[in-house]
Amino acid sequence: MAVTIRDVAHACGVHVSTVSRTFSAPHMVNAETRTRVLAAAEELGYRPNRAARSLTTGRTGNLGLIVADLANPFFPPLIKAAQAAARGQDYHLFVADTDEDPAEEQDLVLAFSKQVDGIVLCSPRLSNKALGKLAEAIPFVLVNRRLRGVPTVVMDVAHGARTAMEHLTGLGHRRVALVSGPAGSWTSGEIRRAVTGMPGLETTVIGPNAPTEKGGIAAAEQVAAAGVTGVLAYNDLVAIGLIEGLEERGVRVPGDVSVIGIDDSITGRLHRPKLTTVAMPTADAGRMAVDLLVKSMSAATVLETHLVVRESTAPPKGLP
Repeated sequence: MAVTIRDVAHACGVHVSTVSRTFSAPHMVNAETRTRVLAAAEELGYRPNRAARSLTTGRTGNLGLIVADLANPFFPPLIKAAQAAARGQDYHLFVADTDEDPAEEQDLVLAFSKQVDGIVLCSPRLSNKALGKLAEAIPFVLVNRRLRGVPTVVMDVAHGARTAMEHLTGLGHRRVALVSGPAGSWTSGEIRRAVTGMPGLETTVIGPNAPTEKGGIAAAEQVAAAGVTGVLAYNDLVAIGLIEGLEERGVRVPGDVSVIGIDDSITGRLHRPKLTTVAMPTADAGRMAVDLLVKSMSAATVLETHLVVRESTAPPKGLP
């Protein structure tokens, strides 16, 4: 027969309500008693009934994590770190993918709001107004998006983008392109604002583009026609697609054009040439977002980024 809360209470000589509080509100139980209850529960194999607990506490013990595209290698390290952080605080994590669709994003937040205690929303495509309304319905933390009054974890992509362009300048490039991301992407806007007007560079913006390998391939024709010698792409997938598209047109990377991605995903490390890229601390962002959500902290956290130089950048042709 299944072990009950009464069995645990009897085994450690406390009232049933004490066992209940140990699992639902551990801060209300003194450390010595809490340790005894947890040890007895572990020995007996007792697992609290989450559904029953939610009826008394009003909390589900579940969190939601919504990302723009599960197929994008940027997200798995973030998801795994968020899941570990949630599990470490006795929460389950439900994950969903919006497929870059703002309407689907809104539907998922509303659906999750009935099943979870809070949501981590990564790279959202909804407007600030829509996000503000949703924040009234359920607590959430934004990753890579700033919104007044909502806790956020932001990876400093603006600093990374400027560092990438400074790397190109240092190699001798003067005419460069920015292959931007989707129209609704806050990150794409941050990158564009960061690199526009940088001294010593003439920058052509090409986009918006799908944040995928196909998006990079589609942008290759415009990049080849722009007469640039260096490119910063919205992410690693776009950079890899761009390299494919350029090489199909006889444009060599980095011999004719240098290409930099953003993310430092596994795909960029495995690609040939190995991709120079801006490393984004995705795992740290996942952990911190869950911590902010569970602790109901109203904070804006900025995580550092840095450039990783590999094989896809070199001085422009004609320079030593």
